[in-house]
Amino acid sequence: MGPERAARIFRQDNPQADAFRVILYGSLSKTGIGHGTDRVIRQVLAPLPTEIVFSEDTLENSHPNTLDLYALKAGKEIGFLRVESIGGGDIRVPGQPKLDTPDVYPENSFAEIADFCKWRYIEKLSDYVELNEGADIWNFLTDVWQTMKQSITDGLAATGVLPGGLKVQRKAKYLYEQNTADSDFATQRFQRVAAYAYAVAEQNADNGTIVTAPTCGACGVVPAVLKYAQDTCGYTDEQIVRALAAAGIIGSLTKRNASISGAEAGCQAEVGTACSMAAAALAELTGQNLDQVEYAAEVAMEHHLGLTCDPICGLVQIPCIERNAVAALRAMDACNLSQFLTGSRNISYDMVCRAMHETGINLNHRFRETSEGGLAKIYARKK
Repeated sequence: MGPERAARIFRQDNPQADAFRVILYGSLSKTGIGHGTDRVIRQVLAPLPTEIVFSEDTLENSHPNTLDLYALKAGKEIGFLRVESIGGGDIRVPGQPKLDTPDVYPENSFAEIADFCKWRYIEKLSDYVELNEGADIWNFLTDVWQTMKQSITDGLAATGVLPGGLKVQRKAKYLYEQNTADSDFATQRFQRVAAYAYAVAEQNADNGTIVTAPTCGACGVVPAVLKYAQDTCGYTDEQIVRALAAAGIIGSLTKRNASISGAEAGCQAEVGTACSMAAAALAELTGQNLDQVEYAAEVAMEHHLGLTCDPICGLVQIPCIERNAVAALRAMDACNLSQFLTGSRNISYDMVCRAMHETGINLNHRFRETSEGGLAKIYARKK
């Protein structure tokens, strides 16, 4: 999504070009084919000829997802732009102001948010969101929720093999249709939540429409948790939307103070953040207080610390899809813990967020979305 957005901006800024050249670095180079990066760039810049270069060079002091775009006319360079794809579809141009929506939240940490809310007698994160965003945020989040639900519906209806060459069968429909009527509650819950998470993650793997929450690779966690809660407890869409607001705060804080990019900090930054978002959303939905919401998010992230990003063949399929299901269930467990044990905790969300970032930047690069370590390496050697 980030490279696509960069290509659209660059083409608009260089209408006189008759050809383009794009150089992909770091993770974008190593997993670009599996992620479809080269394909989407060519689509955006079509029908003009576009050369894609998968560079082996290492750029110092740059995000692992960096690309250089060159505009050409009669073989000569007439435009250049370096862009960093920082996660969730957002991009950054080094040395320039942000290209995405400006920050509307003055508070830079959960501790600051909690202090502000106590000062203003705000008891819910969703009320804090409305104060900063305005009432229009609910229309936007309603669209988000409807899209999430549709991705579940579409994913549960689809069958066949996912593209990319791994011959991964879609499993969401199979999971959902298993007869668990005689099984215990835990098994029935697992089946439903896992099916929802698989449905969305498989839609992502098959180029369907999903919501980045916070990224494409972790898109199944939040919708799976909230759809199951709505199905089993009868929450209205309006209540779910307010839970999404709480999830958004956690995602925003993590992106600001750490990372949501697997290429920068491993899968803990993607699935770990998604799990924290889902746990916070569920805590908000079930009426837990601000301290409990923070604890739910903290527990969820704490138990993803160190999770590597090692997608086989650079595809967002193995182990990514399965991880969405596991994280969704873990988010629900974290929410349950927060309901009972908040007063006994020693770790804040700000602390675990900082720990995640420190862990991520110290991971060997092979385990940060390069497909050169872990499962990806072992699978490659098997072939």
